[in-house]
Amino acid sequence: MAAELVRGQNHALSEHRVRITVSAGTPVLALASLGDERGAVTGPEGIAHPGAGDLPGVEAPGGSADRHRFAVDLDAVAAEVHRVGVLLSLPPGGPARFGAVAASHIAVTDMDGTGLAEYTLTGLEAETAVVALELYRRQGAWKVRAVGQGYAGGLADLFADQGLSAPAAAELAARVHAGVAAPVAPDPVPVAPDPVVPVSGSPYAGTPGPAPTPAPTPSPSSSGDSTISYSHPRRRPAATEPPEPAPRTAPAQEPGQPPRPVAGDAGGWSMEERLYNQVWGMFEDLARTVAAYRSAVEFADSRMDRELDEALSDPRHRLGGSGNAARDTARARREELVAQAQAVLDRDLAQLIAEAEVVEPALPAAYARWDNPVWHGGRSAELPEENPLALRLGDLYLPERPDLRVPMLMRLPLERGIWIDNGRTGSEAAMAMDTDRLRRAAMDMAVAHAVRLLAVHPADRFSVHVIDAAGAGAASLAPLVRAGVLAGPPAAGAAGVTQTLARLTKRVDLVQMALRAGAPEDLPPDVDTADQLVLVHDFPHGFDDRAVTQLRYLADEGPAVGVHLLMVADRDEASAYGPLLDPLWRSLMRLSPVPDNHLADPWVHHAWTFEPDLPPQGSQVLDQALDRVAEARRRARP
Repeated sequence: MAAELVRGQNHALSEHRVRITVSAGTPVLALASLGDERGAVTGPEGIAHPGAGDLPGVEAPGGSADRHRFAVDLDAVAAEVHRVGVLLSLPPGGPARFGAVAASHIAVTDMDGTGLAEYTLTGLEAETAVVALELYRRQGAWKVRAVGQGYAGGLADLFADQGLSAPAAAELAARVHAGVAAPVAPDPVPVAPDPVVPVSGSPYAGTPGPAPTPAPTPSPSSSGDSTISYSHPRRRPAATEPPEPAPRTAPAQEPGQPPRPVAGDAGGWSMEERLYNQVWGMFEDLARTVAAYRSAVEFADSRMDRELDEALSDPRHRLGGSGNAARDTARARREELVAQAQAVLDRDLAQLIAEAEVVEPALPAAYARWDNPVWHGGRSAELPEENPLALRLGDLYLPERPDLRVPMLMRLPLERGIWIDNGRTGSEAAMAMDTDRLRRAAMDMAVAHAVRLLAVHPADRFSVHVIDAAGAGAASLAPLVRAGVLAGPPAAGAAGVTQTLARLTKRVDLVQMALRAGAPEDLPPDVDTADQLVLVHDFPHGFDDRAVTQLRYLADEGPAVGVHLLMVADRDEASAYGPLLDPLWRSLMRLSPVPDNHLADPWVHHAWTFEPDLPPQGSQVLDQALDRVAEARRRARP
C-alpha cells in the first residue's frame, strides 16, 4: 500500500527504478531537476524541460498537459547527484495561480505499477510554480520527500532558489515558456455556489482556503480569548474552481427526502482525509444554519419593533381597539417569521444530527472520543505507521442544539501551542468550581492530550518533556511516569526548569542552523530528531526572567522545527511579569478544562462552547493506550 505523505514527510524507497505520475486539474508543465547535496543544480543543463533532452537516469515528459509521467532510474544518475526534483509550473495563458485550480496529485510507483508513495499538493494560493516532490540520497539509500514549496514569482524564482543566477534563471524560465503553446481552456462547467448566509461579513460564499487547517482552529484575539479560522480547502469559489468528485451518498429514503448520511462522503485521497473534511463541513453547515436562523429572528424582531412604532405614532391608534389590533398583527407576523425560520433550522439540524450519528463511530483514533470503541482494542491495538492529519481536542456546540456536538480537530503538525487555563476567572463555570478541582481537571486534560498525541503517532515520532517545578501535578502525571514514555523524569525546582529549557532551546537553534544550511538531517548524534512536546505545569512557578524568555522563544520558534508547548497555567498568576508575557498568551490557543463559550466567531458572531474530551470516569483507556505506546517503543529499539 502506498504511503500517503503530507508536506515535509519522507518515506524510504524500496525500488530504484520508479515511475512518477502527476495528475493535475488543469494543464501544467512538468520538469525535473538534478541537484547536489544542498539541492543546487549545476546549471541550466541540470533541468529537464519541454524542448530539452532527458537527463541521465530521468525521462521527463514534454509539453503542457493535465497528466504527466516520469521514468527515473536512480542507479543511472551521476554520483554527484543527490536530489531528483519534480517541478510543476502553470503555462502561459493558463490559470493565474495554483490556488485557483484543483490540487495536483503525485504518485510514485515501481515499474510494475505498485504504489510506493503519493502526495497531494494542498495549501497553494498565489504560486505559479512549485517544487512538488523530490527523491533524495541519504547514506547510500534513496528516499522520497513531499516538498510542496511554491513560488509566486514563477519558474524564475524557483530556478534562482535552486542555485541559478538571477539572469540565468529568468532566461531559462522564458525559454521554457516560449517552447510551450498556450493551453486551450476547457469549456466551463457550471458549479452551484454554496448557499450564502444573510449575515454581513459571512465567509461562506466560497472563500478559498490555504493549507488545511484545524477543524476548526481557534486563533487568538486581543482580549485573550480565541477566534475561529474558517479557512479550508473544501470550500472553493464556484467561479474559478472545478467541481469536486461527486460524494458517495446512499439513496434517499423517500422521494423528496435528503439522502441518508454516509461516513466519509467528503473529498479527499484517503478515508482519514475524507472524514476530516466531512467534520469540517459539518462545522461549517452548523455555523451556516444557525447564523441564518439568528438573522431571520433578528429581522423578525426589528420588523415587529418598526411596525409597533408606526402603530403607536399614529394618534388614531391610541383610542379604541385599533391600537391593540395593530400590536397583535405585528406580533403575529413576527411569530410567523420565527416559526418559518425555526422549521428550517430544525430540518437542517436533524440532518446534521443524522450525519453525526454515522460519522462519529467511523472516526479514527486521532479524531475519536475516548469512549469510542476504537480506543478499546481493534483498530487502535497497534500504533500507526504514519502521522495523522489532525488531533481531537474536544467538542464544539451552540445553544440552539447543545446535544449536537462537532469534533474540534487541530491540524498536525501543531503550528501553535496550547494553553489550558486553570484559573477561576476565565469563565462562570470555572468560578463555580473549587480551585483544587479545577487545577486537577486542567492537568488531567493536558495529560489526556499528551497520551492521545503519543498513541496516534508512530512509536518514535514524539518525545514528551514535563516541567512541574513544584511537583503539584504528580497525581495527574502518574500514568505517563508509570508507562515510562517520558523523555526523562518531570523537571522539578528552578534547576530542573533551567536545564530542560536550555536543552530544548539548544535543539531549536541546532535544527534551525541545519535547515538554513540546507542539511536538515545533518545534526549531532545527541540531538533527538523526534518532535518534542513540552508539558509545562503551574507556570510561572519556578521560572525566572531568563526561563520566561526561553519559554517565549520556544513558543515563537519551536513549532517550525518540531518543538511544541502544552501549558497549564493561570494567566492572572502570571500577571506579575506584566506585558512581557502578552505575546506568549496571544501565540497560544486557550482551552478550558470545563465547558466554556470563549471561542469567538468573527464572521457570523457565534460564541462557540468548547467542551474538552476526557476519558470516562474510572476508565483505564489512558493506561491501555500508554501500554501500547511503551510496547511499540520496546519493539522499535534495536
